[in-house]
Amino acid sequence: MLTDRLQWMLNVRRMNRRNLLRTTLAGAGGLALPFTAWSAAYAAPAQNATGPYGALRAADSNGIQLPAGFTSTVIARSRQAVPGTSYVWHDAPDGGAVIPDGSGWIYVSNAEVSSSAGGGASRIRFDSAGAIIGASRILSGTNQNCAGGKTPWNTWLSCEEITLGRVWETYPLGGTAVVRPAMGRFKHEAAAADPVRQVIYLTEDETDGRFYRFVPGTWGNLSTGTLQVLVAGTGTSGSFSWQNVPDPDGSPTRTRYQVSGAKSFNGGEGCHYANDTVWFTTKGDNRVWQVDLQSNTFELAYDDSLVTSGSAPLTGVDNVTGSSYGDLYVAEDGGSMEICVITPDDKISVFLRVTGQGSSELTGPAFTPAGNRLYFSSQRGTSGSSSGGITYCVTGPFRT
Repeated sequence: MLTDRLQWMLNVRRMNRRNLLRTTLAGAGGLALPFTAWSAAYAAPAQNATGPYGALRAADSNGIQLPAGFTSTVIARSRQAVPGTSYVWHDAPDGGAVIPDGSGWIYVSNAEVSSSAGGGASRIRFDSAGAIIGASRILSGTNQNCAGGKTPWNTWLSCEEITLGRVWETYPLGGTAVVRPAMGRFKHEAAAADPVRQVIYLTEDETDGRFYRFVPGTWGNLSTGTLQVLVAGTGTSGSFSWQNVPDPDGSPTRTRYQVSGAKSFNGGEGCHYANDTVWFTTKGDNRVWQVDLQSNTFELAYDDSLVTSGSAPLTGVDNVTGSSYGDLYVAEDGGSMEICVITPDDKISVFLRVTGQGSSELTGPAFTPAGNRLYFSSQRGTSGSSSGGITYCVTGPFRT
């Protein structure tokens, strides 16, 4: 009986670990397993396991190893016209997202280069069948736009990864990009919108970076608001609080040094929100952090040094996204050039591997609304330079 219940637990969809635990304990009065055992099962960092899609096959014609049933397509290359359009795709494609567009969608992508080299962001428009119907620039004249985040009102927050960098709100569906200085000036990396608490979470790519949230004066309007920083102890788990950053402009004192007790994170990277939880990665220690926004606690969802069986499958953590099923997809900056998947039952495995591109990094993973297509880029492709970027689409039987 216990085995059946455990299997049921592992198959429950669209719920994070803590929500799953709460629901089960509240609704299974006769369950024989003690609370301490459940807590241990759903609080440890992810461990190496066979993935939900099975082993990787040999590399396809694009040099990508995928599970059975999945295929890859090249949709754009840096310095070449996007197929079917006259728009030349930008160098060094980085963070990305999918924006619904009628019956189709838009894939947005940052250009992580200087303003003189074409920094900013672009979009590719697709019809309902996934065919390209247009491409254009949505942001120009900015510097080192690394990652970012999609808002519930379908804008794209493009973040500058430079000292005193800014967040730009772009309009993939039409409109002129606007800088959002109230969101703070620091070495921005990624953003994730929380529609429940009506805030935007922000990562900082410094060796002693902080984790922030921006509380807009009015949800949907990012022109004014309050920047706050996470305050907690030095451990890898515990409780936390938020405190206001006195001077979001970060000059002369950088934002990360303005609040006593603000918790330091080693190189903040990707960020993703779902179901009262926000995940973010830190490249300096190769960790995925999980922040429970209901209990105001944080813990490690993954740490390569804590993998107890076999070799750690995920190194060089970077951009992150989630599927509608509840799986977390983490792209590697270097490492083995893989996108790994962390499942809701704390198992981690390799979903895909890009071969022959060891001097690149994987960026911008994002699912279409239906969840059956995954876009991502290899920032420097086979050439190892920013001019060699390649953007892909993977289709197949994703769990939805």
